[in-house]
Amino acid sequence: MSRRNPKYPGSFWEHFTQWRRGEYDPSQGKMEIKAPGKKPERGSWLPSALSQEMRDDYELGMKRRIGAFQRVYRVMALLLALTLTVLLLVTVSFLPAFGDVNAPENNEVARRYIEKGLEETGAVNIVAGMILDYRAFDTFGESCVLFIASCCVLILLKVDRDEDPHSQALEDMNDRHYEPNRDTVLQMAARLLVPVIIIFGIYVVLNGHLSPGGGFSGGAIIGSGLILYLTAFGFERTGRFMTEKLIKSLTLCALGFYCIAKSYSFYTGANHLDSFITPGVPGEILSAGLIVYLNICVGIVVACTMYSFYTLFRKGGY
Repeated sequence: MSRRNPKYPGSFWEHFTQWRRGEYDPSQGKMEIKAPGKKPERGSWLPSALSQEMRDDYELGMKRRIGAFQRVYRVMALLLALTLTVLLLVTVSFLPAFGDVNAPENNEVARRYIEKGLEETGAVNIVAGMILDYRAFDTFGESCVLFIASCCVLILLKVDRDEDPHSQALEDMNDRHYEPNRDTVLQMAARLLVPVIIIFGIYVVLNGHLSPGGGFSGGAIIGSGLILYLTAFGFERTGRFMTEKLIKSLTLCALGFYCIAKSYSFYTGANHLDSFITPGVPGEILSAGLIVYLNICVGIVVACTMYSFYTLFRKGGY
């Protein structure tokens, strides 16, 4: 039995579809930062039938309980910190000495990357083969960190328009204040530079397995191009193609494809099964197995995150 929301009726999948379209926000009215109101008077929140003495006793008991909780909290936090410190120190004590020739880092890992990297991954760029093949799970975690960070920024900068009917008008006025006032020089420079910047970013992403570059650097270049276009032409013009719905969809699809693709690789590799994904011919644009596609996913996530952060911090909300 699905939970029904009187404001957004429907099942879970209907809510999910509405969320992707930007029509439904499950956190609306729950996680916004409220404006500080007038501090209530002492004991005003207690039932009026209680005498002043009972009110004082109740407040004194509450203060004692809060004080006891805070003391227990500090003790537990200290014990947790000490436990983690001891575990980390014990783990470090078992590590080989720095510079030891018999350490796995010196005699196995680096040699495997250099000697077998091209054969096993098909990537001419050894760094790309290491990040998106040998250590692809770590890179997926980094992409998820970017996604979570963008979600946190969205929550922190969210504006609850239901509480203040004039907030939408005020926000629109602030947007117009920050819009460019027909800056001809900036707009002409953006018309010339933005296409070159975005094309160069796409080149860096697609050639990340052949030369220095990849999803992180190429995505940062594309994000910079989008920010320059927004600075020159404003939200109204940029919002025609870079909408909130598009950014959510691109990020979700990129992370979903990354997760599914590498889960397949991990499963076949762990169970010693033959995979239909081959390294291809080293040096060609469509080679290195999944690396080129994973670079595209990482580039999309990085570009969307940079653009979202800039728009939110410049507008102060959405």
